[in-house]
Amino acid sequence: MRLRLHRFRLNKAVPLAISRGTTSSVEHLLLELEHDGLTGRGETGGFDTGHRAYETDAIAAELEAIAPRLEPLAPEPRQALEPLLNNLSPPARCGLDLALQDWWGQRLGQPLHRLWGLDPGACVATSVTLGLGESSAVLARLERWRLQLPSTRIKLKLGSPDGLEHDRVLVRAVRSALRPGDELQIDANGGWDLDAARQMIPWLADQGVVLVEQPLAPQSDPALDTAGFAALHGLATIPLVADESCWDLGDLLRLAPHVDGINIKLVKCGGLSEGLLMAQAARRLGLGVMLGCYSDGGLLNSAAAQLLPLVQWPDLDSHLNLIDDPFTGPDRQGDVLRPSERPGLGVQEVS
Repeated sequence: MRLRLHRFRLNKAVPLAISRGTTSSVEHLLLELEHDGLTGRGETGGFDTGHRAYETDAIAAELEAIAPRLEPLAPEPRQALEPLLNNLSPPARCGLDLALQDWWGQRLGQPLHRLWGLDPGACVATSVTLGLGESSAVLARLERWRLQLPSTRIKLKLGSPDGLEHDRVLVRAVRSALRPGDELQIDANGGWDLDAARQMIPWLADQGVVLVEQPLAPQSDPALDTAGFAALHGLATIPLVADESCWDLGDLLRLAPHVDGINIKLVKCGGLSEGLLMAQAARRLGLGVMLGCYSDGGLLNSAAAQLLPLVQWPDLDSHLNLIDDPFTGPDRQGDVLRPSERPGLGVQEVS
């Protein structure tokens, strides 16, 4: 196998502000894995969850270091590559995992979701994200989304540094702009402490919010992290979803008794291999599955879209907010995203 890396920049049409800061542009890596006349592609990049962070330069260094070890190997059997993959950081493993999966699907001439036996007809609408800001700016962002797609599921970022009253003002403003049938999700991105979360979650339930994601900051100590969710679980009737606290299957099993759902992100869990395992395990345990993204491009979200038939709460809108994405992203009808019927990841370059 021959591995090539290319850097590319993704610029947002509208910067996104969350409790940890604002993002307007990121640098990502395109991986090309060539073997036997086929080229599999993957995308990855740096990210920060508040308690764990990865830089794109460090990810690139990992992949460049492993490239010579890949040269005498073949993409299959995949099991033979696990020792190499397991030693990589999650985002580096994600990029390589996606390239391997894409190559495999192309070899077999089938999209991954079909090889896994998934039903694209089971896909549901994605949410669109409203970042933190003043009410007028947040409502203007909602209107911009509505010019682009139906936007029936809205995710509002909270955890404002201006405090709980600002969060409440944003919720009231967005609720006033909802149309019949729209639903409102809340993502605090770990921006509340335990007392604030205990105040906000019942209030949000009374406001008709359908779920609350990552109310507390993730903790490096798994026991402390689990205790935070345990203290909030059952506080209100709306689902409690773990994101920054849930990286892999081990975290899922740790948190399962104390949450109602998990958010799978490919660069966080290490790619589609782990993501598929987590989605299937979560469903078997009776948990809802959210499928999310960071500042990801169309290639990464096309890969994630292969899991969409297993997902209750899709949140794959990042590629829809880019002005220079080299890839087109998943197939879309209205605000329902579906995995492509093209082989592998279904990746398609912008023409």
